[in-house]
Amino acid sequence: MDEQKLERLKRRVGLIDELRGLSIVLMVVYHTFFDLVYIFGLNIPLFNSGILNFLQQFFAGVFIVISGVACRYARSNLKRGAMCFGIGMLLTVGTLIFMPSELILFGILHFLGIAMMLYGLLHKVLDKLAPLPGMLASAALFAATYRVMSGYLLWFRLPEAIYNIKILFPLGFPAPDFYSADYFPLLPWLFLFFAGAYLGVYFKENKMPAFCYKTHLRPLAFVGRHTLLIYVLHQPIVYGVLMLIFYLIRG
Repeated sequence: MDEQKLERLKRRVGLIDELRGLSIVLMVVYHTFFDLVYIFGLNIPLFNSGILNFLQQFFAGVFIVISGVACRYARSNLKRGAMCFGIGMLLTVGTLIFMPSELILFGILHFLGIAMMLYGLLHKVLDKLAPLPGMLASAALFAATYRVMSGYLLWFRLPEAIYNIKILFPLGFPAPDFYSADYFPLLPWLFLFFAGAYLGVYFKENKMPAFCYKTHLRPLAFVGRHTLLIYVLHQPIVYGVLMLIFYLIRG
């Protein structure tokens, strides 16, 4: 093993890799059921249940927080963000051409790309606030803007005119006819990302409990180190496997 690779492994945080791995595994499972219900027409009542929707949002939130933490370890968040957003745009083009019914206009990769670039531009300003107040303020803003997509800021109804400006969907103001199979706008998720960036200060300064830095499940940590590749490849692979299974079943 060369020295550079060894140094990268030393700088990794085991728990972060494992949580990221768990989140992407659950995302693959969720998208598999999504394909079964909405593409292959299976009736799976549990898929649209409140508990599953909550878990999907929860683990997506965990993934976003972890991505914010990871920004503290990156050499260039501007470059990482541009690459991530670029891959997101390739997915947009790919779904538009091959699966227009499942078009992704502003999914998790688009969001993370923009969030990384914004952090790269704003981190000096953000760091003027200490980590704990920064986390609390970010969490409060996330809670305040959580219902923006549904037309509310806290309990106040926002003007409908905002949602009729079709280009504002990346901000969290989708038009009534807007659809994206995967949708993570900047509001409210950017504040969760920033909360993770503030939490990352404690990780990078070795102020977290010792178990956070150890690797407990190596296969899960391995998955967590390759989340971008898995995210890009999993949907066509899952779709292809399901097509083959249904073809064999139906003869």
